[in-house]
Order: sequence, then C-alpha cells, then structure tokens
Amino acid sequence: MSVSISENTLTFLKNLVQNNNREWFTENKRYYTESQENLIAFMETLISEMGTFDEDILKNDAKKTLFRIYRDVRFSKDKSPYKTNMGASLGMGKGSWKAGYYLHVEPGKSFLASGIYMPDSAALKAIRKEISLYSEDFLKIIHQKDFKKLFKELDQDDKLKKIPQGFEKEDPMAEYLKLKNFIVVYPLTDDQLTHKDAAKKFSEVFKTAKPLNDFLNRAIEE
Repeated sequence: MSVSISENTLTFLKNLVQNNNREWFTENKRYYTESQENLIAFMETLISEMGTFDEDILKNDAKKTLFRIYRDVRFSKDKSPYKTNMGASLGMGKGSWKAGYYLHVEPGKSFLASGIYMPDSAALKAIRKEISLYSEDFLKIIHQKDFKKLFKELDQDDKLKKIPQGFEKEDPMAEYLKLKNFIVVYPLTDDQLTHKDAAKKFSEVFKTAKPLNDFLNRAIEE
C-alpha cells in the first residue's frame, strides 16, 4: 500500500515557522512525531518504488534517511532551535560523498534533488577530470530529452569565476568545470507532495536523474 505525505505534516511545519521555540515544540511534540512517522512511511514506499531501477536503494533504512529537525546554532546568528523543513536522503549528504537522492519537504518550497552536494577536494577534482575527459558521455546525459524536461540546469551556486587550476582555459567544458556542486533540482508544489501517487512520480524523476549519478560515482570510484 502506497503512502503519501500528509497535509498534517505540512500544517505542522507551517505552525513551526510561527512558533520556532522549545516551549511550543514541547507542547506539540506529538504532531512532530506524527509528521516524522508519516515521512518515514513515505520513504519506505519511495525506496520500494526506486528499487525497481536501482537495487542498491533497497539497502536504505527509511528511519535513517531522515535528517534531524534540531538546528546546530553554535556558530549561527539565528538561534531558532528547529529547522522549518524535513529532509530525507538516499545516499546524498549524511557523511557520504557519493551521488544520491534527496527529498526536501517545506510548504511552498519543497523539491527533489539528485547528484553530489559540496564534494571534498579529491572528489571534486575527480569529477571535473571525468567531465573534461568524457565530455560526450556527460553532455549526452544532461541533454537527454526527458532529463532536460525535468531539470533546468545543474546547480550554479558558488560557481567559480575562473577555470580551476589544472585545467586548460580553452577546455570546451569550462563552464561545467567551474561548478562546485553537481546537483539537479526538481521543484515540487504542495499538491504534488501530497498526491496519492507521489512516491511513484518522485521515483520516475529520480530514475531520469540516475545516469548523472552513475557518471559522478564512476568518477569518484575510478
């Protein structure tokens, strides 16, 4: 039986924006617990759907895919104790440098992401080298019809102004070599998030992104 993300989960997050303090959170802890359980159940369904095209995904424990809602405020000017979103990772982040998948749940700002976020210097160099050497493989993936339909472009945040050291200035892949993240993002409306077939539809989005992940992981594992 498929599980969708509940409207109650979105309502809890909306209320948390207005009441981001420990007193309110403690009084409403059961609504957080229900939202957490809802997301875990949804991730179980999503993992099952994704297992049809990537068996490795089935190794994930749905409970362990969720990020903590508690913020680390030690070095932040914003001392709000809680994140106002819920996130779940399938091999992306959480101490992993491999390419993976991510679901971000935040009313009006939800999205799916796929790829590698902030790889370390060794992984970053390996990915850039792979893109430079195997440009045809890379371009074939990101110019594929279904891929372009779902994903506008690779994430441009923190992009370098100059080509990184160790690469030719005239490299035809220069604009891609300047990237620091190798991520594609698919925005979600609240209606898409709570749709009864959400897990199946999200799985199809991630399936389209899988060739990019395979390319990135190939670079790191070589």
